[in-house]
Amino acid sequence: MDEADRRLLRQSRLRLVGELQVAALWDALLNRELFTPDMIEDIQRAGSGSRRDQARQLITDLETRGSQALPLFISCLEDTGQETLASFLRTSRQAAKQDPEAIRPLNLKPVVLGPVSLKPKELRGAEQDPSRPSQGKLAPVVLGPEELWPAKLSPEVLRPEAPRPVDIGSGGFSEIRAQDRAKGNADLAYVLNADPCGHCLIINNVNFCHESGLRTRTGSSIDCERMQQRFHLLHFVVEVKCNLTAKQMVQALVELARRDHSALDCCVVVILSHGCQASHLQFPGAVYGMDGYPVSVERIVNIFNGTGCPSLGGKPKLFFIQACGGEQKDQGFEVASTSPEDRTPDSDPEPDATPFQEGPVTVDQPDAVSSLPTPSDILVSYSTFPGFVSWRDTKSGSWYIETLDSIFEQWAHCEDLQTLLLRVANAVSVKGVYKQIPGCFNFLRKKLFFKT
Repeated sequence: MDEADRRLLRQSRLRLVGELQVAALWDALLNRELFTPDMIEDIQRAGSGSRRDQARQLITDLETRGSQALPLFISCLEDTGQETLASFLRTSRQAAKQDPEAIRPLNLKPVVLGPVSLKPKELRGAEQDPSRPSQGKLAPVVLGPEELWPAKLSPEVLRPEAPRPVDIGSGGFSEIRAQDRAKGNADLAYVLNADPCGHCLIINNVNFCHESGLRTRTGSSIDCERMQQRFHLLHFVVEVKCNLTAKQMVQALVELARRDHSALDCCVVVILSHGCQASHLQFPGAVYGMDGYPVSVERIVNIFNGTGCPSLGGKPKLFFIQACGGEQKDQGFEVASTSPEDRTPDSDPEPDATPFQEGPVTVDQPDAVSSLPTPSDILVSYSTFPGFVSWRDTKSGSWYIETLDSIFEQWAHCEDLQTLLLRVANAVSVKGVYKQIPGCFNFLRKKLFFKT
């Protein structure tokens, strides 16, 4: 779907959710092949299953159905006697086409990664050692419109609640002792005493059907092996599933959520696939099944909410997503000191991207959010910020997974998860000619220290 149609859908969202008669649309949507039967079933189960929840999910999913999705949807409205809405959308679409300036894409800019006390010009002259964390207070990297820079983002992306612990060699012993005290305090840190600690499901999509137009993800098996070994060492029962369709991915996740986790302390999901942007309310992005159909990250996370997975209530649920958030390539900006190991001589980085551009959701927010459960005890770690590509080396695996594995190996015995992810973000940000910055949406209530 092009940007003009996507913008129109979002501007019309409130009216569509309020007036759309979805029950009459199912057959028309199937006849015009806008959705498959499985997709219709998913829409019908959205939220509480009410008409408004179904309408809201239909409008959200419509954005992923191709360049002709909106005109076909308008035809479906006409077929089902919803002429008022059909006429409204057609007239608005024609007006938008005649006024390109009204749908001009936002000018996306990268935000500086570095001590918040330094301005970009000062950073150019500041010497950095990429192997060690900055002594300054790190600001999260957020790639997006200026009006959504970190001070105004919610939820915050990789924003530390306290000063980041320094390396042992830097003399920060008091902060290290504070970490040790937090580990033993159930009010400050999750208790991960069970052995095994929990289940870890890894979905590794490498080969995609020809019709999907998605390339083979060479190098992803290296990522899979790394994560399988790492979480085994962290006392998780690891299960790997490869080359799943979108429906099979959902089935595997639902099956995991329905298990009895009463005797366990945590649950981990790792997804390695191609990805794209997707309209969302809480968690951005989507990952592709091997059949080329996307599954939104928001839907994946919500499978593990209190209703779908009651035995994990109050326990941390962690999601690690290695997939592109979009197709933009971040060329970064000039700073003094880049890693000498940005690229190995024979490396061949490629993106896990498919085209998709998304503007801000400006309408229907209070209504949309109120129908969803408040996420708690959830952390979603993305290999890249939504809108940008995530790089994978065909010989050594993805930057994100390689770095995540290395940081966990070095620091998981003494640092909490949020601090580990800050290290990952800092290390990945100095790699390559094109840049990449991991980020996360953190709804954990406490610090999380892995069992090592």
